[in-house]
Amino acid sequence: MRCERGQLLTIMAPPGFHLAIDLGAASGRAVLGALGANGLELHEVHRFTYAPRRVAEHLRWDAARLFEGVRASLGLARATAADMEVDVISAGVDSWGIDYGLVDGRGQLVEDPVCYRDERTSDDLLARVFARVPREELFARTGIQILPFNTVFQLAAHEREGVPPAAERLLLIPDLCHHLLCGSLVTEITNASTTGLLAAGTGTWDDELFARLGLPRPLMPDIVQAGAQLGTLRTGLHRQSGLDSIPIIAPATHDTASAVVGTPLEPGGAYISSGTWSLVGVERATPLLDEAAARANFTNEIGAFGTVRFLKNVMGLWILESCRREWERNGRGCEYSELIAGAAGLDDFAGFVFPDDGRFLHPASMLAALRECLVETGQPAPDDPVLLTRVILDSLALRYASVADTIEALTASPITTIHIVGGGARNEYLNQATANATGRQVLAGPSEATAGGNVLVQAIACGEAGSLASAREVLGRSVKAKRYSPQAGDAWARAREKYRAIEGG
Repeated sequence: MRCERGQLLTIMAPPGFHLAIDLGAASGRAVLGALGANGLELHEVHRFTYAPRRVAEHLRWDAARLFEGVRASLGLARATAADMEVDVISAGVDSWGIDYGLVDGRGQLVEDPVCYRDERTSDDLLARVFARVPREELFARTGIQILPFNTVFQLAAHEREGVPPAAERLLLIPDLCHHLLCGSLVTEITNASTTGLLAAGTGTWDDELFARLGLPRPLMPDIVQAGAQLGTLRTGLHRQSGLDSIPIIAPATHDTASAVVGTPLEPGGAYISSGTWSLVGVERATPLLDEAAARANFTNEIGAFGTVRFLKNVMGLWILESCRREWERNGRGCEYSELIAGAAGLDDFAGFVFPDDGRFLHPASMLAALRECLVETGQPAPDDPVLLTRVILDSLALRYASVADTIEALTASPITTIHIVGGGARNEYLNQATANATGRQVLAGPSEATAGGNVLVQAIACGEAGSLASAREVLGRSVKAKRYSPQAGDAWARAREKYRAIEGG
């Protein structure tokens, strides 16, 4: 049967591939996937980049380059599927959260979206917001951790500067891409929940919050659920790519939500979606909005199919990647594998930093920021890339342990296993260090959890699986996660004590 826009698909789709377009911070990829009796099948067909660049006073995403990558993905997906004599039967986009673009009455982008690493959300702006809605109340209303780049603060900064008069609709990044593909002007709930503008209890825009903060409520789009059909592929893109007029389906459009869908969680399992950011959390049925969760600055983001992602953002491998770029510019370029192997070969710890120090968000020099933090805490500040890599990885593992312990205390539910998914799942040293630091079993994989979760939601929407649980059961047949057991010993016990003093300081 046919479905109206914004409604969950209930048709049984013919066998074929779902196209998952997964957008990360500065690079994206297109993956074809199919859910079969033996598990999940994935084929990468395209990678593309769209790094943010400074335009006048702001750091902005290159929307034209981003859209070019999305368009190219369609034709490449069609060609790859045709080579395997299979059709592409649906498509959907997931991305990082927080950032948005504004479109006018003709559906045209008014200006390139500002990147969340831009400096427009300053401390004084946050103070102005909290003067109208206190920090504690903002968490209680939305359930979202207070981060300076949250959409609520970005929109407050935009309103202060002046929202362009032509703007008629605010669309988050995957919504912009879906608009490109099928003309939709809605947002999907998993990503909308990251904005800090949704009422935690209802999953609707908090009208009172908009009024008290003086934010433009008429810009906000209608909200749909993961698995909703948004429309069909535009005629021009259909002809250009060779694809049929396939349905465009909203996956869990926030990339972490897709990654969690694509994680075969065990009972008592937490997850770490490990990439540029590390998202450390558990899946729950209800949000946790008490004072202790607020003090610990945790977040309650909505997951697919009625779940809640109770988690905390950790700075992640952005720190190491930023250092690598600096080393390359300075003529000391090192392969990622060489850095990891070198760090693993060291006999002792090289030092610790607090990965969520604000200085690591977007420093002029990540190397200088790292050394500054080491010096401030009375530790040697090495220049050697291998030593600094060891500092970063050990610090991340210890931060994961700290967050996992806090989750266990806040939820009163023991965590026995940690599933590491995403690109970081391939980092064997960090996986073992995480097991050592947390004292828990670590299961690494799948590394393609986000694209896999995107495909799973499309497959569920097309009737190929009856529920999230049944889709994950099928997924588990194709996932060969590597298990890491704790090898803590006295050295890691001492490391935890040293790190605890740094984090607490």
